[in-house]
Amino acid sequence: MTDAADRPAAWRDPQTDSPQYAGRTPDDREVRYRTLIYEVTGRVARITFDRPERGNAITADTPIELADAVERADLDPRVHVILVAGRGKGFCGGYDLSIFAENGENPEERAAVAGSVLDPVVQARNHDPSGTWDPMIDYQMMSRFNRGFASLLHANKPTVAKLHGFAVAGGTDIALYADQIICAADTRIGYPPTRVWGVPAAGMWAHRVGDQRAKRLLLTGDTITGAQAAEWGLAVEAPAPDRLDERTEELVARIARLPINQLIMTKLALNSALLAQGVGNSAMISTVFDGVSRHTREGYAFQQRAAAAGFRTAVAERDGPFGDGKR
Repeated sequence: MTDAADRPAAWRDPQTDSPQYAGRTPDDREVRYRTLIYEVTGRVARITFDRPERGNAITADTPIELADAVERADLDPRVHVILVAGRGKGFCGGYDLSIFAENGENPEERAAVAGSVLDPVVQARNHDPSGTWDPMIDYQMMSRFNRGFASLLHANKPTVAKLHGFAVAGGTDIALYADQIICAADTRIGYPPTRVWGVPAAGMWAHRVGDQRAKRLLLTGDTITGAQAAEWGLAVEAPAPDRLDERTEELVARIARLPINQLIMTKLALNSALLAQGVGNSAMISTVFDGVSRHTREGYAFQQRAAAAGFRTAVAERDGPFGDGKR
């Protein structure tokens, strides 16, 4: 390399130009997982949820694959920033709860490891109202979902979530772990399952929007728009839907101009304050209560109604009195 003093803005050179990487070529193949796609373009790693026909609903594969993709990006010396988005009509519609609420003993087979706590058959049996609930089988599953989603927070490199259409229920468990959220102004964001059969297991709401606003949303199950999310400080920007892609690319490009080591040091320094607030403790408590909420009298009533009439019907009946049953 030539002397840095002889060249303008030498600090913008790719990290791969460093002597540590001489002769080493990172893997640049696109990776297609079962629930998402991973690719690198320039200095941006792009993780795209890829189950549009199911609203990118979360399965047992999702947190494992997300964590693996984030780790790929974290280790790649070409990548400065990680962008997470969803394909289709929305970012993520939450957990594929029909696996447990509707299908009983015959859930769709998406377990990463059959016969483990992540096996949907094991979880469906643990959700059987006529059986005995083991709360730690529940906790083992949900805490691992959280670990996968929290890879966005704990990654060395900055993470950005691009939201459109909807980011609801478990979709917010993912998005709220990102370092930056940018969303279309008309995106619907919230956690309606707090009305029955759910508590946000990630426990990130109060850390992101403060106590009162978190309670305003979670004590009603209401959703807010992307524009409101920006007003509340949950999102850094909420452009018109037709400008979301443009504004997102501008944001990640600006982040990507910084050297990787600067990005890592800045994120670690800022995360220290967030972690000191007790993010880990919030997730543990919220995960326990999420399991409890699915095994109360009301939770069992919701589950049994879903099994009898279908999950969509049960959700419509849950949300109808609040005026948003059709969303």
